[in-house]
Amino acid sequence: MNHGRNVVLVPLKSFGEAKSRLRASPTVASVDELVRELARGVIAACSPRRVIVLSDDAEVATFALAQGAAYFHSPPGLNAAVQAAYDDLTADVDGVIVVHGDLLRPSGLGSYAFPPGVTVVTDRHGTGTNVLAVPTGTRYRFQFGQNSAQLHENEAHRLRLPVVVERHSSWRYDVDEPGDLVIE
Repeated sequence: MNHGRNVVLVPLKSFGEAKSRLRASPTVASVDELVRELARGVIAACSPRRVIVLSDDAEVATFALAQGAAYFHSPPGLNAAVQAAYDDLTADVDGVIVVHGDLLRPSGLGSYAFPPGVTVVTDRHGTGTNVLAVPTGTRYRFQFGQNSAQLHENEAHRLRLPVVVERHSSWRYDVDEPGDLVIE
C-alpha cells in the first residue's frame, strides 16, 4: 500500500466501558487512564499517517481531536464501526490500516511499508487481529472477534487478494488482562 495514500482507523470504546477484564482486577488502579494512555501512544505512533478514531462516544471524540486525529461517529460494535468507516472512505485513499488502541508497543505504525494486499498482524496468541491493512475498493468484510486472524485471512482469499499473516510483530502485544501489561 502506498505510504501516503492510506488511513489508520483506530476504533475506541467509551473510556468508562473499555477493558472489562481489567476492571475486574484489583491490581489495575485506573483503567480509564490506562486506556487513554494506550490510545495516545497508538495515535502518536501512527504519525505521519492520517488517523481517524472511530467511536459513538462524545468523550472519545473530544479526546481524538485533542490528539490531532480525525473523528468518525460510527455505529456501535467493532465490526460495524470499522465497516462503516471503510465503506465511507473516498477515492483518494488506497487502503486502511485498522489498529487497536490498546497496543503496548505501537512504534513504527506510521512508517511501516505494508505489502500489497491484506496484512494481518495477530495478537500474541496468534488468533486475534491487532493490526489489519486492507486495500480500499474491495468488498472486504471485517470480522473482528474470536479467531479473527484466520477469518481475516480467509476473507482475503475469498476476494483473491494477496495476504501476509505476521505472527511475530512487536504489535502482537495488546492489553486485555492484567498479565498483558508485562511483556514476555
